[in-house]
Amino acid sequence: MRKKASEAKPGEKFETKTNVARYQPIYYAGASGDFNPIHIDSEFAKMVGLGRAILHGMCTMAFTARTHVDWAGGDPAALKKIKVRFSKPVYPDDEITTSAAVTSVEGSRVRTEFAAKNQDGVEVITRAWAEIELD
Repeated sequence: MRKKASEAKPGEKFETKTNVARYQPIYYAGASGDFNPIHIDSEFAKMVGLGRAILHGMCTMAFTARTHVDWAGGDPAALKKIKVRFSKPVYPDDEITTSAAVTSVEGSRVRTEFAAKNQDGVEVITRAWAEIELD
């Protein structure tokens, strides 16, 4: 059920955890058409200093977007804007925790600020915000 704007309060916090599948970069490459070898070839990723293949930034952002969509009641159309800063790479088998807080409610528009960390507490997305349109 879609959340009502009257139910959202500044200071309200919410979070989700997402486990990055081992083959997530390959799945995302197929869906997006982005076959950059840093995402699908661990040997190439090592060669350029990444250690191993990394997840696409846009896939990581999609995980944070889903956090907001789920909080809003499951309707993807509720998410109107999202902005993130990718600060560190995400790897297959990481667990990403997205933590968000409502910063303002103006009419039916809710603004949040959020960040995402990996299982080691390293921020992988920082200085991020979203706007959600609620009923």
